[in-house]
Amino acid sequence: MDEKVLEEIRFNQDVTSKDASSPLFQIREKEMEISGRVFAARNQADKMVSDARQRALEIVRTAQEDADRLAKEHADKVLAGVEGSIKKVEADGTAEVEGLKKELATRQGDAADYLVKLVTSF
Repeated sequence: MDEKVLEEIRFNQDVTSKDASSPLFQIREKEMEISGRVFAARNQADKMVSDARQRALEIVRTAQEDADRLAKEHADKVLAGVEGSIKKVEADGTAEVEGLKKELATRQGDAADYLVKLVTSF
């Protein structure tokens, strides 16, 4: 049993066997009353601290979840941007290759004409 409870039981037993109007009894009664209030206040403070700790844990957990979610969203946006850039580079590269092929075809014809003129001029 809690020592406070035992002390209160002993006090109540003493009260029944002694004079309730004595100053010592009244002082002891006030001590017990104050002790009970302190005990209740301590219990209430402990509960408040416990509740605050629990709430702090919830806040930290929520913050971590939010941070993870925001990081994933940002990574997805960056990845989408990179994929878009890759497609643009690919499209630009394909267009440039097609342009170079056309230029090659034109220059091949010019080169063939030049070669024919060079050979026939001898």
